Amino acid sequence: MIDKSSPLPIYYQIQEMIRKKMNAGEWEPGDMLPSERIFAEEFDVSRMTVRQAIIELVNEGLLRREKGKGTFVAEKKLEQTLQGLTSFTEDMKARGFEPGNVLNYFRVTEASSDAAKALNIKENDKVYEMQRIRLADKEPMALETTYINANLIKGLTEEHAGKSLYQYIEKELNLKIGFADQTLESAVAGKKEAELLSINKGDPILWISRLTHLQDDTPFEYVKSAYRGDRYKFSIHMPRDSHSS
Repeated sequence: MIDKSSPLPIYYQIQEMIRKKMNAGEWEPGDMLPSERIFAEEFDVSRMTVRQAIIELVNEGLLRREKGKGTFVAEKKLEQTLQGLTSFTEDMKARGFEPGNVLNYFRVTEASSDAAKALNIKENDKVYEMQRIRLADKEPMALETTYINANLIKGLTEEHAGKSLYQYIEKELNLKIGFADQTLESAVAGKKEAELLSINKGDPILWISRLTHLQDDTPFEYVKSAYRGDRYKFSIHMPRDSHSS
């Protein structure tokens, strides 16, 4: 219940009440919450107060709002640590999800200036270029565009693109993948990302660029991905350097 004599702001009390019901399983992912009007009448507060509580939870990624429909409990975010290099397929299997792909296109083409610079090749060198929607239990998680040095990674086909590329590279080509450098940026979904990821234009996404190297430091893969901000989060373990002053 809401205690109007409490020093805690009313919107915060409503926020915590909603959070408690979600944690207790009374409201599960996909469930629609009562309307702001119903909350306001139940607690005898203004709709603006209720809206503030809901917006706070939306910003935390615990709720999502659909225009013209209402407010819903958000799906739990998938968490990926930034230690160790794994493929999307390996990562989803480790979390108990069924990985999948929707291949938008696969082609052999000349490297763009951006891809050529990243892969340390010439602009007219051949690359495999593919765009895939990465799925977890058939739900879109990320839109991924990949460029691979075709002179280095031989025999790649559209069939391989529908599976784990890393498994093909390591198991069939007997090449050893060494490490990757990755950058993350926050952004909002454009029309294309929204359509392919089943989200709304303007929804939060994570833009991720990754350059992957073989063990001999040769770059072979350049990936640009848009991850759904409402379903994905990244974490990192940061031990303190014992030599720090």
